[in-house]
Amino acid sequence: MQPKLKFPDRYLTLWIFLAMALGIGLGFLFPGISKMTDSLSMSTTNIPLAIGLILMMYPPLAKVDYSLLPTAFRDKTVISISLLLNWIIGPVLMFVLAVIFLRHDPDYMTGLILIGLARCIAMVIVWNDLAKGNREYAALLVALNSIFQVFTYSFFVWLFINILPGKLGLASFNVSVSMKEVTKTVLIYLGVPFMAGFLSRYFLVKLKGIEWYNRKFIPRISPITLYALLFTIVLMFSLKGEKILELPMDVVKVAIPLIVYFVIMFFVSFFINKSLQVPYDKNASIAFTATGNNFELAIAVAIGVFGINSPQAFVGVIGPLVEVPVLIVLVKASLWLKKKYYH
Repeated sequence: MQPKLKFPDRYLTLWIFLAMALGIGLGFLFPGISKMTDSLSMSTTNIPLAIGLILMMYPPLAKVDYSLLPTAFRDKTVISISLLLNWIIGPVLMFVLAVIFLRHDPDYMTGLILIGLARCIAMVIVWNDLAKGNREYAALLVALNSIFQVFTYSFFVWLFINILPGKLGLASFNVSVSMKEVTKTVLIYLGVPFMAGFLSRYFLVKLKGIEWYNRKFIPRISPITLYALLFTIVLMFSLKGEKILELPMDVVKVAIPLIVYFVIMFFVSFFINKSLQVPYDKNASIAFTATGNNFELAIAVAIGVFGINSPQAFVGVIGPLVEVPVLIVLVKASLWLKKKYYH
């Protein structure tokens, strides 16, 4: 039987639009909301928002089975393709699209680059299942991406935002981020939920068994990601009341390079794997892992470094808004390609 998207995931784009509308409505009705938000901050960290962002990252990281990593390192072909697609081709493609489409909006350009550097660790399992990919391979690649993100995200941000624009003559836009701020943000918003997820899995599987963990615990905590994401969006857009008229066109402006990215990334990944005679189930797992992005991390870093009301954070929110409908279409494309090329 063909798996289907669960109800909350199926309408994720709608929930995000409704959260945006609710946030903007609250901003109009309660103009003092930004002062209240500021009053709940310690230094540059907004406490309720920090809790929301950490909760948003925790469920996907609690799902990751890190015991699969030794298997990953044994399969040299798969690990090489996945690392090439996720950590070289993906970031470079998003960087190029950000420069082509948003070079006159450096803040949006930066936000898009942050998304390109954050590799998928959550929704990829959903897309993989829908496309009849290999679930164990998808889990294995997610584990690999999780570890890589913790240790390399700060370096990649420094490289793609502080160094490459200058080398390519884009320095006039003065696009730069503080490495110290990015590292601190990654440690808080990725490091804390990473450790919590790892320890949850380690101790709860020991106490209750893997069957209970996967069938009872994970389904119970999974919705937290959606609730925390929607809470973050409502809070962000409650501060954007004055920009209401600009927002629709800005959504389109950011959505176009994202759509182009998803489509190119998927087909490039699929046909590279096919040319290397990778079986369909593994091909689908590698392709969807490379195509999706970790918007939760991109949003957390954008908010942590640039602030909740920043254009960079706004770009992060547009990510899942666009990803869900486009990836649903790509799942159908994947199943069609399976019929065409794999018999």
